Formats: sequence, structure tokens, C-alpha cells
Amino acid sequence: MATNDNNKFQAVIAHAKEYGFVFQSSEIYDGLSAVYDYGPWGSELKKNIRDYWWKSMTQLHENIVGIDAAIFMHPTTWKASGHVDNFSDPMIDNKDSKKRYRVDHLIEAHAETLPKEDAESLLASMDRLLSGDDFTGLKQLIEDNKIKCAISGTGNWTDIRQFNLMFKTEFGAVASENEGDNMVYLRPETAQGIFVNFLNVQKTARMKIPFGIAQTGKAFRNEIVARQFIFRMREFEQMEMQFFVRPGTEGEWYKYWKQERLQWHLSLGMPAEKYRYHDHVKLAHYAKEACDIEFEFPIGFKEVEGIHSRGDFDLSQHQLYSKKKLQYYDNDIDAATGKPYGNYVPYVVETSIGLDRMFLSVLSNAYEEEAIPKEDGSSDSRTVLRIPAKIAPVKLAILPLTKKDGLPEIARDIMRNCQDEFYCFYEEKDTIGKRYRRMDAIGTPFCITVDHQTKEDNTVTIRYRDTMTQERLPIDKVKELVKEKIR
Repeated sequence: MATNDNNKFQAVIAHAKEYGFVFQSSEIYDGLSAVYDYGPWGSELKKNIRDYWWKSMTQLHENIVGIDAAIFMHPTTWKASGHVDNFSDPMIDNKDSKKRYRVDHLIEAHAETLPKEDAESLLASMDRLLSGDDFTGLKQLIEDNKIKCAISGTGNWTDIRQFNLMFKTEFGAVASENEGDNMVYLRPETAQGIFVNFLNVQKTARMKIPFGIAQTGKAFRNEIVARQFIFRMREFEQMEMQFFVRPGTEGEWYKYWKQERLQWHLSLGMPAEKYRYHDHVKLAHYAKEACDIEFEFPIGFKEVEGIHSRGDFDLSQHQLYSKKKLQYYDNDIDAATGKPYGNYVPYVVETSIGLDRMFLSVLSNAYEEEAIPKEDGSSDSRTVLRIPAKIAPVKLAILPLTKKDGLPEIARDIMRNCQDEFYCFYEEKDTIGKRYRRMDAIGTPFCITVDHQTKEDNTVTIRYRDTMTQERLPIDKVKELVKEKIR
């Protein structure tokens, strides 16, 4: 049974700010809602997750290549993809507070206050009405359950209507006399940059079906109720791969990527029991199969990645709107006809992971407040981030025991020898115990202490974050040991 530990979630949020992982954007101006900045250790952790994904896709699969498409795209792109007409959510306003809510978020927030059976019944009714686009029924559900606005405390609601989530902006330095002539959108997803570049990539990289195109990058959605820290933001980052296959083979490739992507999560050292699949019952009109990989956050199981069998919808739509052929000529022989498969629009299996959500899952799983027994029977405590070593922001801390007797010079030499291979951190302030605690709090898996014995035998003490055990090892073994541990 999934648990909802809001106290832990709030502790993770506070820890993320205190130790330089995530800050509220523009905080000195009271912030910007649902927009966040990544601090020194947050930006390192985020980069490490991104790099690990990128390597797993492009370096470890010989039939996947990457691109980096622009954020701005021709506005017809979004007409073809369906985002202009269909990328919207049902919204409702409170007439007294003037606050706008996304309907499902409003109902879900109320459900969290109810007993388990009542909550499940309410959410089931909501899902049924949403699937039928029954806005009258949804408003009645809100009124019947006496759901109130958190600001005004009243249930004085407008009718429900759709609200498009794309950000608009003007393109170019000169305003047009005709409104909308210069209008472009900030992309709401990164996938379309892959689809419109399908032939460019296939021809220049000489790719043969089946093959994939991977991309990471920012996307933007004008979420009306963005909440739960970095779980749902207006500016976020995606890691997507579109895998192009021969029609008729999409089912087997969907199963392959469904399993492959879960194994990627587990390869990071994340616990298997905190993951589950959620197969979609209601599919998008173009989808054949779809599922989410969900992770158990402190706030319950939530989606971190989606796998979708998209058919030929995207390429066919762009072919239609651009009037340019987006087809592939397949020389392989069809066993049924004895002839080449010839020209066709490939089908697509998509894997799409939210980098910010993956970041939050790593941070949530790693956070622990731990009691440490002492010899006198009392106990101490520490807050530790058990981030998998291969993606930890700082891999090795080098700590001279004192600021004198030549120890800092030896420590600096060790750092210079290691920092070309992995991120190191040097600190000589405060007691060694306090420095260990600070390193625990940012998730550093290994600490090296340079002491007076080092000057005698060229050995140092290495301390392991997770067990707090220590051992001596020669200075010339430090680099290789850490490299081996972070592979």
C-alpha cells in the first residue's frame, strides 16, 4: 500500500533549499509560482542524471542517435500535432476569489481530506466524467461534494471550460499589424522537434529502421495549478526518445521499451519495490498502447516516465500539413510477398521521462534522518542523502585534518590528481565530524581525511557515507577505488 508522508516531503523540500539543491526562482522578489532554480549541488545532480540517460540511449544503443532541436518552432508544427486544438485542460474559476483551478486538481485535493473509501469513490466518479468530457457533470460533482475554494472559502463556481496550456510569444523585432502573424509558442514538449527532423536525421546519420532519435531539453506548460514542489512546473526538462519501427512490429517494441526503461531506473540503484506500471485505460486517439512508470514519492505513487505506442500519427500529420513526404524506403524483404517492404510512414514507440521528476524521485528516495547510537548509550543523529554514487553531485571530499603541518598541501595534491575524473570537494573549516555531516547532507559517498600519519606512510582514511565505516588506503589507490565505485 502506498503511503502519503507529507512531513517527509516537506523535509525534503526544506533540505533541498538549505543545502543548495533547489531554490525558488526570483526568491528575492518573492518568487515566481511553480518556477525553480537548481543550485550548486542540484545542477550537478540534474546533469548527472541527464548524462546517465543520454549515455544509456545514444552510447549503449548503436541504433539511437541524438539531436538538440530549437525551442521555437514554426507555429504550424503545433497545429499539425494537435496541440493548438487539443492541448487543454478543464478549468473552473471561483467567482469570489477569482482564482482558477484545474478541475482534476481541485477534486483530487478535496479527495485527500476524505476517508479512503470516500476518496476512491469520488476519484472514480471524476475519472468517468473526465473521460466523457462531461463538464456539466463535473461541476455538479464539485457542488454535490461541497468543494470550496481555498482562498475565499466559498463554492461559488463558474462553469467549466477548456484552457490551452501553451505559452505564446511574439517572434521578431517588429510588431505585425495583423494580430497573430508573429505569434509562436514555447514548445510544450520536445518530441515534435524529433518528428520534424526525422528525414534529416535518418539520411545524415544513415540510420536503418528500427532506429531511435533522442533529445533532452526544456518544455513549457502554462499550468494553472502547479504544485508539489518541482513535480509539476511551468518550465521543466524532458528526456525523450522516439523509436521508429516498421508497421506491424510496434507491439513487440512497445513491450521491449516498457521493460528496458524500468531496468534503467533500477540500474541507478533505485529500489524495485518503489516502482510500478500503470497501464492507460483511456488512450489518446492516436495511441495503440500506453503506460506510465510510477514511482512511490512521499506523496504517493506518481508518474515519472511514459511509454507510448503512437502509431504513424505524428509523421503523417506533419506530412499532411507540410506537404513534404516523411517516409522511409525499406529494402528488407517481406517474407509474405518476397518483395521489399518499400515506402511507408514508420510507426513510433515513445519513451518520455521528466528530468525534474526523476531528480525529485532520487532526492526523495535518498533522504534519511538517521539515529546513530553512541558508546554511552545515548544517540546522535544525522541527515543523509543516500544518492547512488554514480550520479552523486560530489563524488569525493578531500578533508585535511588541520590547516597546518603541510596537510592542506597534500590534500590539494590528491584533489588535483582526482578532479579530472570526477567532481571533488575540498574543505578545511570546522571539526572533521562537522565536515562529515555536511558531506552526508549533500550525498557525497566518499570522504578522504589527510592526517599526520599520511606524512609518515602516504596513506589516508577513506570514510563511506552509507555505513560510516573507515579504512586506511595508500594515496595512489584513492582515484582508482572511487572510479570503480561510481561505475
